[in-house]
Amino acid sequence: MLPADLPGILLALTSAFVWGAGDFSGGFAARRSNQYKVLALAALSGIAILLGAAALRGESLPSPASTIWAMLAGASGGLGLAALYRGLSLGHAASVAPTAAVVGAVLPVAFSGLVEGLPGRTRLVGFALAFLGIWLVSQTIRQDIEVSRTSFALACLAGAGFGGFFIFIAQVERGLVFTPLIVTRCITLCVALVLLRIRRLPWGPLTPNPTALVAGVLDAGGNVFYLLAKQATRLDVAAVLSSLYPASTVLLSCILLKEKVTRTQWLGVAVCLAAIVFITL
Repeated sequence: MLPADLPGILLALTSAFVWGAGDFSGGFAARRSNQYKVLALAALSGIAILLGAAALRGESLPSPASTIWAMLAGASGGLGLAALYRGLSLGHAASVAPTAAVVGAVLPVAFSGLVEGLPGRTRLVGFALAFLGIWLVSQTIRQDIEVSRTSFALACLAGAGFGGFFIFIAQVERGLVFTPLIVTRCITLCVALVLLRIRRLPWGPLTPNPTALVAGVLDAGGNVFYLLAKQATRLDVAAVLSSLYPASTVLLSCILLKEKVTRTQWLGVAVCLAAIVFITL
């Protein structure tokens, strides 16, 4: 029997794929520009596409309470990205990225368990498989035996930022999608500009790195699908399934860039698929 929240599940999986494509585009764009400039450009293009969508839909402005939640989501997500970038720059990408992804998925599960109660046992098994799959699929060929306390702390901080985004943006009033996310992206843009200012890096023209603009459109699209998923299913289900985005990034890297995918990563993809089955049952 299909679950009643199947539309939310499908929307969350779409969010994961679109977010994964956005991360793939953002990583490719970071090869040509500083990562903080990529974040700023991505935030700018995301705002543009969301403004257009809100105008076409004729969506009203969010209430003051929803605006505050959206601002908190933008600040949390932006600071999470900043912590992730800093952690990756220290040379422990193989451990920092999966740690951040898992922590980002665990927090909304814990929050949802407190607010909405625990889901059924089958879905709990699916959540556990999803955490394991996210960790496995994020592993790279080079593994660092030791991870510094600073890198681990930054990874946890990044995960807390991502988890905070999942939780905060889910609190906006039902029915609104684009306008709360515009607020969120504006805050993220401000965070990016502050980081550029602190690092004394130039803003630069937009045209030399159009891939960064594409990444922003995809990231904004992932946000839209996640928010729609949250409105059609439980917070923990939407957050965990949306957090499977590393699998999408790995598959796109393999197909488009011909990057080598390890056996561990293929195992992670298989575990993610098993998690989807258990969560859907």
